[in-house]
Amino acid sequence: MGMEMKLQFKLSQQLVMTPQLVQAIRLLQLSRLELVDEIRKELDGNPVLADDMTDPKSRDGDKSDQRGRNADLPTEQRLENGERFDRDTDIAARETEKRVKEVDWEQFLENRQLQQAMPAHRGGFEELPPIDQNLTKPSNLRDHLLWQLQMSDFVENERQFALLVIGNLDEKGYLDLKGGERPDGTRNPDLSIADLAREAELHPEDAEEVLAMIQRFDPVGVAARDLSECLRVQAEVLGFDEIEMTIIKEHLHNVERRNFGAIAKALKISLEDVYDAVQEIQKLESVPARNFAEVDEKTIAITPDVYVIKDGSQFVVTDNDKGLQRLYINENLAQRMLKDPKAKEFISEKLRSAQWLIRAIEQRRRTIIKVTECIVEKQREFLERGVGYLKPMILRDVAEAVGMHESTISRVTSNKYVHTPQGLFELKYFFNSSIHRVADEDIASESVKQAIKKIILAEDKTNPYSDQAIVKILEETDGIKIARRTVAKYREMLGILSSSKRKKMF
Repeated sequence: MGMEMKLQFKLSQQLVMTPQLVQAIRLLQLSRLELVDEIRKELDGNPVLADDMTDPKSRDGDKSDQRGRNADLPTEQRLENGERFDRDTDIAARETEKRVKEVDWEQFLENRQLQQAMPAHRGGFEELPPIDQNLTKPSNLRDHLLWQLQMSDFVENERQFALLVIGNLDEKGYLDLKGGERPDGTRNPDLSIADLAREAELHPEDAEEVLAMIQRFDPVGVAARDLSECLRVQAEVLGFDEIEMTIIKEHLHNVERRNFGAIAKALKISLEDVYDAVQEIQKLESVPARNFAEVDEKTIAITPDVYVIKDGSQFVVTDNDKGLQRLYINENLAQRMLKDPKAKEFISEKLRSAQWLIRAIEQRRRTIIKVTECIVEKQREFLERGVGYLKPMILRDVAEAVGMHESTISRVTSNKYVHTPQGLFELKYFFNSSIHRVADEDIASESVKQAIKKIILAEDKTNPYSDQAIVKILEETDGIKIARRTVAKYREMLGILSSSKRKKMF
């Protein structure tokens, strides 16, 4: 079979992602903090890019930039602002020049030398430590245990073993000796108390004694290897009786299942004695590190990207530009540098980059506002009356309304937050699947979750509703028809236990 070369013409269409389009898409999905970092990087790397937070005296073309910002104002106000800006700048410059001329620099430098030669122990504020040494932070569990370790009378190898134990505590305060995952996907082997003792050059029997002493540090029960050991240590310190100790050691699984009859039968005691013992056990702390959680891990500050404000009978959407620099092109600097043939190509590229960045940020702002306005229009009843009136909505609904692709809507709503009269929400919060109602319009899944939570909060704790009972209540009261497994799924998402574990016997 022979081979030959031919020329063929073919007409086809393909999507080409230009660098500018890639940049616009990337900026669109950035969170507010990530956008601030991106702007700072661009300001550091682009000399012709300036922002409104730059010192006017250190930036060229400040007057032209100020006039540019006033371009959208009425003529009278623009002229007034321009004259005030020129007048204030000239006055400030003259006053600064006058003060500079009046300073006796030789006398100033001589005084500075005299001040530096004086001893540092002369009293006053200079004796105080730096301010960063006076700052405090909430104590975490590790610091609290290390402080107690310093007060103890352990010898050196015991102290090293104690440090290894404290270093292997998990976020709940339990001793975690399970091997972690390696970068290649395999797992490190699990450790044991003997392994820690060997590393600290301590005898294994002595290691158990040291561990028992650490478990009696404050909080009592810390460094326990499981729940039973944690509760047992606390019970020993508090002087629990034999029945309570036996239940902790052998029948915690029955306590969890509320199978008190099995406990009474196994211990040959009355059901009332079991109730009394379980009441005392429930007073113990199952999470030793509960009061030592890191504040930084629990507190997350969120700055909304947009605000929804009610003005009369209308809801107005406005962007939050606080903390975001307004970017401009330093025209005077760019013009001067363009005159240099060596820098012309470099500055031209930086000018194009600055223009694209400014346009991309402005397009991002407009897109977020446009999508938020669409959400507000569809969720007006929620904004007025609360989460129970949240309507089902998917990405396609908003995409069709604003004329964008669903992927764009997904990028816009990721990590973007809106402050509404009902509170602060992520934009993705408003997208919910629909749940069918018998004689009414469909309801959002989030509203169903809140309805389930409300039913459980109002139930009799000694006789809680089963998932099937909740299904029946939802259908009878709200016309919501869902399956039992859906109730179970929503209940687990809300962090609510099953009816058997919610039941209170006393």
